[in-house]
Parts: sequence; C-alpha cells; structure tokens
Amino acid sequence: MNKYHNRKMTVDNIKFASIKEAEYYQDLKLLYRAGEVVKFTLQPEFILQKKFKKNGKTIRAIKYIADFWVEYKDGTKEVIDTKGFKTDIFRIKQKIFEYRYPKLKLKIICGR
Repeated sequence: MNKYHNRKMTVDNIKFASIKEAEYYQDLKLLYRAGEVVKFTLQPEFILQKKFKKNGKTIRAIKYIADFWVEYKDGTKEVIDTKGFKTDIFRIKQKIFEYRYPKLKLKIICGR
C-alpha cells in the first residue's frame, strides 16, 4: 500500500496504481471489443505550466498525468482519472487543467 492506501494491481503486465484504475482499464478493454471505444491510451500527460527560467534558475514544468485518454465511436473524447479521493494538489491541478484545456472533458471516477 502507498500513502493513499491504494493497493497496486497488475493486469496484462501493466502495473496500475490502484485496483480501481486496473478495473477501469478492464472495462475500457470490454468497451473497445464491443466497438464503443475506438482508442484509449494509458497515462496521458498534459502540461499545465511550461518550464521557465527565473534569476538564472530553471523552474520545472507542472504536469498532470491522467489515467486514461479515451476516444469513443461517436467522436467524443475524454480524459479519465480514477481517485479514491481528491487531494488538495489534485484539486488545484484539476482547476488549471480545466482552464488550460477547456475543450477537453475531464471525468473523475471518485470514491472507494
């Protein structure tokens, strides 16, 4: 278990940070086989703030790594994140994501 009490799980030789994430992956595979989902990727990365220099020091970029990027047969696209609960850091990243990527739908699967 990690600090958030998630149990890691491996499916298809892919290590997931939680059982919830692994189960959602399995659901996506079923939707893909059924033709509802045409494409999905794991761990898509979004830049919330680019790296920059200040006073000769490089400040690292702020990134948000979601659990899944999903494209459905009707053409809609979603960014999906599974959470046991929303941390304060996640809430801030979510707000920045919503501002920076207004055309992308962010779906949070929350709760135990």
